[in-house]
Amino acid sequence: MTRVDFYVLPSTDHAARLAFACRLVDKAWKQGMPVYVHCADAEQRQRLDDQLWAFRPDSFVPHDLAETSSDSPVVLGLATPAEQTGELLINLSLAPPPCHAGFARIAEVVIEAPEVRQAMREGFRFYRKLGYALQDHQLSRV
Repeated sequence: MTRVDFYVLPSTDHAARLAFACRLVDKAWKQGMPVYVHCADAEQRQRLDDQLWAFRPDSFVPHDLAETSSDSPVVLGLATPAEQTGELLINLSLAPPPCHAGFARIAEVVIEAPEVRQAMREGFRFYRKLGYALQDHQLSRV
């Protein structure tokens, strides 16, 4: 059964979502878990791509864009085909991507911005209706 983790950050800053996504990607990659990050748009994906190279001075997260490679342990994508599968999907868009059913785990990164909170509430209801296991993580700091 697919498990969905909602990570609720105490921030309204959209940059906090990307910074936390970098930490999730780094942790999953170090555990040998293949990761697909679904981005909302090309601008967000480019910012995440840049941050993954330099979010920590001592970090290196091998990653690539979905249309250039599928061999990388971390793939950043936009329009995902329904057949995309893997172990971990980190969703940075405001709606569940079509490929959600192909993953064992889904991570949703939530900030206090009203449009993000509302979209994540709708996503929570969507996943609950599908019978996915839902977990809420209220984080005390970014």
